[in-house]
Amino acid sequence: MGKILEIKKQAKLDHIPIMQDEGIEFICDYIKQHQVKKILEIGTAVGYSAIMFANTDNDILVTTIEKDSNLYRKALENIKYVGLEKRIKVINEDALLSNLNDKYDLIFIDAAKGQYTKFFEKYKVNLKDDGVIISDNLSFHGMVLNPTLTHNRNTKQLINKIKKYIHFLEGNEEFTTKFYQLGDGISVSKKKPKC
Repeated sequence: MGKILEIKKQAKLDHIPIMQDEGIEFICDYIKQHQVKKILEIGTAVGYSAIMFANTDNDILVTTIEKDSNLYRKALENIKYVGLEKRIKVINEDALLSNLNDKYDLIFIDAAKGQYTKFFEKYKVNLKDDGVIISDNLSFHGMVLNPTLTHNRNTKQLINKIKKYIHFLEGNEEFTTKFYQLGDGISVSKKKPKC
């Protein structure tokens, strides 16, 4: 676990946003409880969450997509450093342009906040029938519930996009979504059973 703490510490020093402890613990517990084996992550950053997920069980395989080539290289380096390169596959591509044929038990969305709905719609076909799509950063440092915390125009636009995504999840007829005020705000969307 020492190596993972080093990666976490370095990400914070480099101002790379990684998952908050409470959020990552929640997802790792979910992985254990539901015997999740195949995970797709949209947004690798430096590989911290992919490493944490893969570390939950020796049978877990993670595919993770990262658009930024510098972050992609850093993620590869970190994944090799902890010896998980056989179980974590990193794709250096725009997730909206990537095409995957595999099916996953869990799809984790933690990339460009303004694209969450597009990611959800694109990758729901890659979800197993009993799988879930988990999204992070839905409270966006408390600003979604309290927009007065920022006066930055771009941030306000981003907050509105996150709100639209939340409404999209709430009104989605294919999925049932539960929202959790953990970490930076998490949603768990499960496919409704077919009649």
